[in-house]
Amino acid sequence: MTAERRRPGRRPGSADTRGEIVTAARKIFSEKGFDKATIRGIAREAGVDPALVHHYFDSKEGIFVAALELPINPAEMIPRIIQGPRDEIGERLVRFLLTMTADPQAREPIIALVRSAMTNEQIVAMIREFLTMAVLNRVVEGLGIPPVRMQVAFAQMFGVVLMRYVLRLEPLASVEIDELVEILAPTIQRYLGDD
Repeated sequence: MTAERRRPGRRPGSADTRGEIVTAARKIFSEKGFDKATIRGIAREAGVDPALVHHYFDSKEGIFVAALELPINPAEMIPRIIQGPRDEIGERLVRFLLTMTADPQAREPIIALVRSAMTNEQIVAMIREFLTMAVLNRVVEGLGIPPVRMQVAFAQMFGVVLMRYVLRLEPLASVEIDELVEILAPTIQRYLGDD
């Protein structure tokens, strides 16, 4: 009988290695939060080599996005928003967020996460760490603005999404995206643009 050769980085017999990594990531993120979770720790929990984790997910943010089934990866989204004319960043950000959340499949994981966060301090801490490190700080660095400006802009947009899709406040819930962009973009531009 010939001994079965084991390929490095992969546990023998598993057809869904990616799924096992995502499951392990959910466990590690819930136990340690975003900040203290590591790719090595996730790999160890999944029983795979860390290189295999990098093969499926480019970064810790990528694993987090997959583990929580978020519709966007900040590493891909942020460069598209901050590149381009500085005086149009408010419009780009508002249009992106409103267009993305208009899709029910993209919106539902975010809304579910928000609802969970309202009753679970551990989820709140994890979301706060992820948003701060993977989203807000990157925009702050990319634009060279004070952190409070990005946080206020984010809070404004977050509130609009909650009022539009969770509370379904009319007429906000049914107004066209273009009209909302016209209303919100100047305010977000003031927060994020040059003084």
